[in-house]
Amino acid sequence: MTSDAVSEEQVKTAANALIAAFGAHQTEDYFRAFRPDATFVFYSSPERFESRAAYRAEWERWEREDGFRVLACTSSGQTIQVVGDAAIFTHSLVTRVGLDAGEEIARERETIVFVRQHGGSWLAVHEHLSPDPGQSTG
Repeated sequence: MTSDAVSEEQVKTAANALIAAFGAHQTEDYFRAFRPDATFVFYSSPERFESRAAYRAEWERWEREDGFRVLACTSSGQTIQVVGDAAIFTHSLVTRVGLDAGEEIARERETIVFVRQHGGSWLAVHEHLSPDPGQSTG
């Protein structure tokens, strides 16, 4: 197996662990998949979150004020592009969330940028989420 193939497999493992933690609302494991200096851009939020802590504070606000809870998340169409010590992971996802107002389903596309850490592990440094133009939400 080539170095790029090994790296791609490691990124896939890191990405799928992140997705699984998100889909199970395992908050600690989910946020641990990101570096502290990670940034986040979501179409549903007017602001860019400039750190893991800033996003986590917003997540906790959603939980407190809206009853936010991730019930399930399914990933498909995964692609990985390894460029040195960085990797770009893209996929489509269907997420089911529970809110005080009821359940919602979102169909989205996502890009997550990973960076290889000292010791060889991969952590996310940027997440960008957009609606999937090929799918309706609701």
